[in-house]
Amino acid sequence: MTDQATVSPPRRRTLVPLVLLALVLTGFGAALALLPSDWTRPLAFALLGLFAMAGVVALFIFAAGLASFTIPVERSDFAPFDMSDDAVLAVDRQGRVVYANPSYLALVRAPLRGAVRRVEDLFGASEKSSAALYRLTKSARDGAGGADDLLLEAGDAIAKPGWYRVRVRSTQQGGGRVTLWTLTDIDADRQKQDALFQELQASVAFLDHAPAGFLAIDGEGRIPYANATLAEWLGYDLTQFGRDGLVAREIFSASDAELLTGLTGAPGSRRMEMLDLDLLRRGGERIPVRLFHSVDFDAQGKAQPSRTLLLNRSLGQDVEEGQRVAEIRFARFFNTMPLPIAAIARDGRIVRANAAFMRLFGRVGEGETLTSRVTERDREGLAALLRDTLERRGDTASAEVWLQREPNRSARLYLAAVPEASEDDEAVLAYALETTEQRALEVQFAQAQKMQAVGELAGGVAHDFNNVLQGIIGYTDLLLVNHLPTDPSFQDIMQIKQNALRAAGLVRQLLAFSRRQTLRPQNLFYGEVLSDITMLLKRLLGERIELDIRHGRDLWSVKADLTQLEQAIVNLAVNARDAMPDGGKLTIRMRNVVAADCAELGGADLPRGDYTMLEVEDTGIGMAPDIVEKIFQPFFTTKEVGKGTGLGLSMVYGFVRQSGGFITCRSAPGEGTNFRIFLPRGEEEAKPIETAPSAAEAKPAADLTGQGVILLVEDEDAVRAFGARALSQRGYTVHEARSGAEALLVMEEIGHVDLIVSDVVMPEMDGPTMLKELRKQGITAKVIFVSGYAEEAFRKNLPEGEAFGFLPKPFSLKQLIETVKDHLAS
Repeated sequence: MTDQATVSPPRRRTLVPLVLLALVLTGFGAALALLPSDWTRPLAFALLGLFAMAGVVALFIFAAGLASFTIPVERSDFAPFDMSDDAVLAVDRQGRVVYANPSYLALVRAPLRGAVRRVEDLFGASEKSSAALYRLTKSARDGAGGADDLLLEAGDAIAKPGWYRVRVRSTQQGGGRVTLWTLTDIDADRQKQDALFQELQASVAFLDHAPAGFLAIDGEGRIPYANATLAEWLGYDLTQFGRDGLVAREIFSASDAELLTGLTGAPGSRRMEMLDLDLLRRGGERIPVRLFHSVDFDAQGKAQPSRTLLLNRSLGQDVEEGQRVAEIRFARFFNTMPLPIAAIARDGRIVRANAAFMRLFGRVGEGETLTSRVTERDREGLAALLRDTLERRGDTASAEVWLQREPNRSARLYLAAVPEASEDDEAVLAYALETTEQRALEVQFAQAQKMQAVGELAGGVAHDFNNVLQGIIGYTDLLLVNHLPTDPSFQDIMQIKQNALRAAGLVRQLLAFSRRQTLRPQNLFYGEVLSDITMLLKRLLGERIELDIRHGRDLWSVKADLTQLEQAIVNLAVNARDAMPDGGKLTIRMRNVVAADCAELGGADLPRGDYTMLEVEDTGIGMAPDIVEKIFQPFFTTKEVGKGTGLGLSMVYGFVRQSGGFITCRSAPGEGTNFRIFLPRGEEEAKPIETAPSAAEAKPAADLTGQGVILLVEDEDAVRAFGARALSQRGYTVHEARSGAEALLVMEEIGHVDLIVSDVVMPEMDGPTMLKELRKQGITAKVIFVSGYAEEAFRKNLPEGEAFGFLPKPFSLKQLIETVKDHLAS
């Protein structure tokens, strides 16, 4: 451009007017001083009036905008813009144009000298641009500046209408601040963008209405894109697809969706799969489709949204009918089969796999082999089995393997060769059955058999050992009767008896383990029970776990079996110890629970009533909700193989339920575990727990003598001799028999007895059978059974409603005499 830019040039700043004004005022003042005084006053007033009128006129001029106090801008400040192709306009704070370059003058068709239209005048009349222009003007006024694309509409004074990028900024030029507008012609670029947008719209319209379905599925199963054809097939509105719209599981079955989202690949790779699946319409109908599913993986190996083409294979879609039906049936069978199936190439690669296979073995990446999905120790054997299968052809081989993704899970793989398979084709079909539960059941069954065998052994040993202990305890009691505490041998005899009683305690534990002894419930206090086993609990927990026992006040008694209650507390303590490998705290609390507190403390499943609660709480690792649901199931355990039977908590649960109580469990990962046992309130005061007899108890009471005829039936000679001697010394007439059969003969001889004291387990004829035969003969004598097992173990073999006494082995002399006397007197 050669035209010179125009601007209303400001006049040069000079001091001459001010100097002249000062000289005039000075001369006028000197003249007034020389004039007579009567002239001076009127002239002074006239001069002041003249100045006042001039000031009022000046104020009106500035108020009307005809003049202003501005710092003029030099023309040279804008020289760099004279050669710019962009239109540039500068206005001062009063909105007056102080500069316009030749490009701007050409745009608005303005003369070199004269008025120039401002930017606001160019774009302000357009509805499309007025709002954006207002924002730009406000930004310039605030000193921020800005830019936007505005449309300059055609007009008489507009040389080139079109799109312009308008930029504005406030800047310091020369001695004043001006607003600088720059207009860049972008009409050609905008037209290209519009044309490209139109082409894109045409492409989208083509894709939307193509005779095939298109969609994108990301790794989470979301569908960010689907075309109109697919939406029409499915019966959905196209707006229902998108980031927050339908997901893969809503238009595919769960197994098919898992196939589509389960692909894996190497970082930076692309994987293409052809799959025959079913689409699920909105109403539930199925549409068979063939998918060409392409997935790219980023640098981290993460799957990007897929590019998936779907071909409708419904009836009438230009596919040979027989082939179409066969392929659809096979695809449905393969993909929906709950049995894991995979097709294997000759080199061991997994060509394709169904959803069940991926659920068991994990997502299969491109090029992955079957051997890579099992643990290292099983790979060599599986590879050899694959080679053998390919060589034999027709035979099905199998192998038990452990899974690489979860080494604690196992499966049995069945391999069958595919006849006439090519090098890259599916050469072997692999079927899998998970055997994790089966293996666990086998281990549990073996453990149960072992426990049963140990229980049988323990029960047999305990029974025989009880008879030995009975003889020792009985004869020591007889010796104590004849020895005073001052005798030298008295303490030795007492030591023998104390050790025999300790051995009897071990025998009771063996019988409880063998489940041959159902111990009797009695009224107990939690506090007394815990006091007796506190030292045992501390030894079990070790030094790293703190034991805190908090006794409640005025606790009610409970009616429960002492041994089972102790065992339940020990089981809970051992479980708590195992849950705190790094140490922690075990707290045991006791309290009464009234009916009003049942819902709060025990939940909705606890019936209203009065209970005594025993709470066992640890600070261990805790359990997940799905684990808590199963902890009372027999054989369920979270411990490693060989470190737990899974019966501890089930035994606790059974004991509590058999006692009429309830047990609850609250736990969460990292928050510890809390067990609460609620046993019904006892009906009477608890009696003190019996301990081993002291030396003072060894001397029989004077009132334990009696009279009567007793038949003593016992196959162990030592036990029978002790019993006969003890009863005879107390005044009873005793007849002895070695077995039930011999007892029947003795009864025929003597005809009448007042009491029968009989062992339960004997050769030839046991105690219950003997009693039946005696009842048939009309013998009505009272009966006391003596056994190392509990009475419930043989009660079912007695006549219904039969009353009898029971004396558990081993017993002391005092217990024998008291039981006989009480039974005869009852």
